[in-house]
Amino acid sequence: MENDRDYNKRSLVKTALFRYKQLLSPNLTLGNYNAQVGEALVNVKAINKVGRLGMPVHQ
Repeated sequence: MENDRDYNKRSLVKTALFRYKQLLSPNLTLGNYNAQVGEALVNVKAINKVGRLGMPVHQ
């Protein structure tokens, strides 16, 4: 049963990550180079945080 729960959690995170990526624009919206770098880093940090939610916890 534990494996089913882990699979379900990973599946939900994959779905959430897909939806988030669909919302992200492939183009950066800010005009300044430094602002674009910040925008890209914020997107990467958000994707990583969502991805960590589905990682199984091993003891």
